[in-house]
Amino acid sequence: MSNLPPPPPPPSQTPQGSGNPFSRFTGSQKSGGSKADKSDKPPVPRWVFWVVLGVIVVLAFGSRFMSSATGTKVTYTEFLVLVDKGDVKRVSINNSSNVISGILNNGTKFSTTGATTLSDGDEQLLKARGVDYDFKTPQANWLTSLIPIFLPFLFIVGIFMWMQKRAMGQAGSIMSVGRSRAKPYQADKPGTTFADVAGYDGVKLEIKEVVDFLRMPERFKEIGARVPKGILLVGPPGTGKTLFARAVAGEAGVGFLSVTGSDFMEMFVGVGASRVRDLFAQARKMGRAIIFVDEIDSIGRKRGAGLGCGHYEREQTLNQMLAEMDGFETSEGVVVLAATNRPDVLDPALLRPGRFDRQIIVPLPESDERLAILKVHSRDKRMSSNSDLEMMAKATPGMSGADLANLVNEAALFAVRRGSKEIEHIDFENARDRVVMGARRESLVLNAEERRATAFHEGGHAVLATVLPHSDPLHKVTILPRGMALGITWSLPEERHTYSREYFEDVICKAMGGRVAEKIVFGNLNSGAANDLEQATSIARRMVREWGMSDQIGPMAWNGQQQVFMGEDLLTSGREYSDNTARLVDDEIGRILREQEQRAHEVLTKHRKGLNLVAEALLEQETIDGATVARLIQTALDEAVVATDAPATSGD
Repeated sequence: MSNLPPPPPPPSQTPQGSGNPFSRFTGSQKSGGSKADKSDKPPVPRWVFWVVLGVIVVLAFGSRFMSSATGTKVTYTEFLVLVDKGDVKRVSINNSSNVISGILNNGTKFSTTGATTLSDGDEQLLKARGVDYDFKTPQANWLTSLIPIFLPFLFIVGIFMWMQKRAMGQAGSIMSVGRSRAKPYQADKPGTTFADVAGYDGVKLEIKEVVDFLRMPERFKEIGARVPKGILLVGPPGTGKTLFARAVAGEAGVGFLSVTGSDFMEMFVGVGASRVRDLFAQARKMGRAIIFVDEIDSIGRKRGAGLGCGHYEREQTLNQMLAEMDGFETSEGVVVLAATNRPDVLDPALLRPGRFDRQIIVPLPESDERLAILKVHSRDKRMSSNSDLEMMAKATPGMSGADLANLVNEAALFAVRRGSKEIEHIDFENARDRVVMGARRESLVLNAEERRATAFHEGGHAVLATVLPHSDPLHKVTILPRGMALGITWSLPEERHTYSREYFEDVICKAMGGRVAEKIVFGNLNSGAANDLEQATSIARRMVREWGMSDQIGPMAWNGQQQVFMGEDLLTSGREYSDNTARLVDDEIGRILREQEQRAHEVLTKHRKGLNLVAEALLEQETIDGATVARLIQTALDEAVVATDAPATSGD
């Protein structure tokens, strides 16, 4: 399997809104009039409730748990002995607790616990010894007597209050469903600034103009300049569009509201439009503010596309967004900053001047920008002196900022696994292999036949990548299973923005190398070339249909991408070309593939000895670099020259 470079994207045209009216910011700074600014009474702490409940419990049940008896504790037998001796002066018997307390003749107090009722003999003994005794029944606590009456009532009242509170909460959530879910940020949160965004100086300059206008509007008003109402950040995923928005929030010094496109969508029609109105109302209260809408394509898609009647909720939300940005009521002092990686699906009314006046392309970073991004993500890491970030930046073409951040993190993880305290160059190499080619499949073991077939397959790719004149430089080739592949040939594409027909022909020829090598060596084919054929066919199809690289078709192009919305192609006139043209297109695609397959067969036959040496090296070392492959091919060529120039010997 060989890694093929991604086909170059078609040139995108950015509409320029020169000469279109922009909104002038004349609103003064206003203070927000939200209810949260009013001084409310502080809520009662929760501990107060528990303290009051504890006091009630003590008052209600404390008399039952705290005994009123004092003095020396004696047994009932000892009490009778004291009475019989005449040492007891006076006793008091509690009818509720059966506690007998009294005083001896010497003034000592005592207490004991008797039976529920005194026996006749014990009572006669008290009378005979002249002991002054009486029976007391303590009065019940009034609070205790009320609890059995009011407790069920309080329980029922509590249930009704809980049900009412839940009902009010549900009603409140229903009433607030149309409120905006935007998150406001202060000037110091988030702390990201333009200094934290590496590279992209042109993007920074265009966005910084809007920030400067909001912070210093008088400077622009002196010469009549007006800031765009809307700025659309367009670029592939992971290029830092949201990071730019966070930097604007940290640099602006004005109100900043962040929201995603999905926050407007609900199952109820009209909720999204209500949230849009509430969002712009919040922004107007701030005087000058920036609204950031991430993934705006979720609500800004073309209206009326697809089968049926469309998505009413999304279209109503989009209509309200259009009206708020440049409708009958102007939104002065409010700038909308949006991000998307699908500008082709946005409604034309959203992109016209007066709404999103400026589109800023955030492309994949170049080599210098990748180096700056790697430095940003490595500044809080412990780096070794041999970790060459400049070489790693050149070896990672096509990676976005998010990919580079993941690369640095993977390198740190590999360093930890090795037991190292610093991130070294080998960690970056392993991390790049992990990110680009996938993880090693240690559990997959190839038998001898499959391993030999894989070695010649990848050797065919490697030889063609080395000898073809327009191919990308070969980086390394391996027969170790990674990801879904049994082996990988990895080339490093050079920094380029346009591609020639010769380049694509070499790419297709290299993709055919694995299949052709197996056919030359083993005389049969297997299923290992499925991915190679898929990529080669895709490139050949685009050469014929989109890039005009076929002499038979000529300078004509048909969009090879599928329609964005299901059913949109049914609303148009159908296929753009006739059946004869379709047959000619198929013939041209087949011709290109067969020609490059034949070319690969001729080149590999010429370098058969080099192919054998590369395959043997792969079987022995499992992974070799591009320099080793070039050396082996040159060695085979030198041996062939020596064998040709050697004088023939006779058999006399």
